[in-house]
Amino acid sequence: VQLQASGGGLVQAGGSLRLSCAASGQTFTAYAMGWFRQAPGKEREFVASISWSDTYYANSVKGRFTISRDNAKNTGYLQMNSLKPEDTAVYYCAAGRGSRSLVDYDYWGQGTKVTVSS
Repeated sequence: VQLQASGGGLVQAGGSLRLSCAASGQTFTAYAMGWFRQAPGKEREFVASISWSDTYYANSVKGRFTISRDNAKNTGYLQMNSLKPEDTAVYYCAAGRGSRSLVDYDYWGQGTKVTVSS
């Protein structure tokens, strides 16, 4: 599976962005999809994941971010609302077994940068 993340950019605190993750290659529906992020100087961390219908979120984004997928379009999404400066990071989409752990994801996109100004 090849993944292409997009939709990042610069936004003011309180604003919104929607990230997209376009998949090609193997059957997208065979995999769970996850979003992770990595801030400068920090380790990559779990943000959200979605399997067929179940969704999971990191506590830091619960209630503000929404993960979804459109299997007909082979695309996943991360709607980010009420953004905070601490959300600033490079965001990566991934496909795999689906969990909060990086090691359970076999395929990774290239990352898209999100910057939230205060």
